[in-house]
Amino acid sequence: MNTHTPGEASMTRTVLVTGVSGHIGARVAIALAADPEIDRVIGVDTAPPPSPAGEDGAVLGRTEFARVALRSPDLVKVIRDADVDTVVHLSLVSGPGGSGSGGSGSGGGRSAMKEHNVIGTMQLLAACQRSATVRRVVVRSTTAVYGSSPHAPAVFTEDTEPVEVSHSGYARDATEVETYVRGFARRRPDVTTTTLRFANLMGPGVDSPLTRYFSQPVLPTVLGFDPRLQFVHEDDAVEVLCRTARADHPGVFNVAGDGVLLLSQCVRRTGRPVIPMPSPAFRLVSGLARGARLVDFSPEQLALLSHGRAVDTTRLAAELGWRPKYSTAAAFDDFLRSRGGPGELPRAVVDWLADFVTGR
Repeated sequence: MNTHTPGEASMTRTVLVTGVSGHIGARVAIALAADPEIDRVIGVDTAPPPSPAGEDGAVLGRTEFARVALRSPDLVKVIRDADVDTVVHLSLVSGPGGSGSGGSGSGGGRSAMKEHNVIGTMQLLAACQRSATVRRVVVRSTTAVYGSSPHAPAVFTEDTEPVEVSHSGYARDATEVETYVRGFARRRPDVTTTTLRFANLMGPGVDSPLTRYFSQPVLPTVLGFDPRLQFVHEDDAVEVLCRTARADHPGVFNVAGDGVLLLSQCVRRTGRPVIPMPSPAFRLVSGLARGARLVDFSPEQLALLSHGRAVDTTRLAAELGWRPKYSTAAAFDDFLRSRGGPGELPRAVVDWLADFVTGR
């Protein structure tokens, strides 16, 4: 059994944050470093976050940057030498190009992505297991572990088993990562482990397959489907991660803004032209977009845009005594404001695309 009381505000002295070259990782590191009750924050990644001044780590403020890969034996040394007591693991990437604000991650395709996400997490947890000082581990996961299926329940709770388990991609990686986190928790019951399953992130600084989809000048949709979607604003994501880094909140928690949006409501808000397509045509266009590196239309993204997904966040609200500032709709609207106008294609181009996919 875990020896910590849920919500216990035990002292946090030294925090290690992985994935600080990503947007969310950098924001979490900066927020924790600004906390006067935290002595040190060490940001770990294979590259520093981009800095306007062009100086390594300058954008991280008081955070100390260490250029270390998760699979490197140097990680054990960093944790040992700094007497790290809290590890916040934000380095999972959602696409082969390293998309998803998760860090520099993998740039070499699907195999490199899996090695970074799964093998990297295994190595990190092994380093934590050998540490005499680590007593809190927070892991960023995703609601994609539930999948998207026509047979799925209307709302997933943390205890709901997925109807269809993903066999590839980010969802599969996250499922494996959670398996290793549970194993770590059994081996080190003295360490508080928190797994946060985030809905799709939205906000001005978020770059993900879904934000890229909604930024396209024309939005293809699957004919006959209008899935329910949930989002969490980046500000709320940072707040949850910081709260769970500062105090013990063991367990698995869904994280999402209140409410849902239908895909049709989302596309109306964008002001962009929409082309409903039969499923085979949607897959064809998705493949072309993926090949052109416009949008990462992975199988799990196609499933999400067909069947959607919604989760219950009651457990998180009860544990933290807190609710997100942004609802799903407010998070999406803030993202749209940051992207400016719709940037529509000429009507003739839209009509040509519609004729192409419908075979007219």
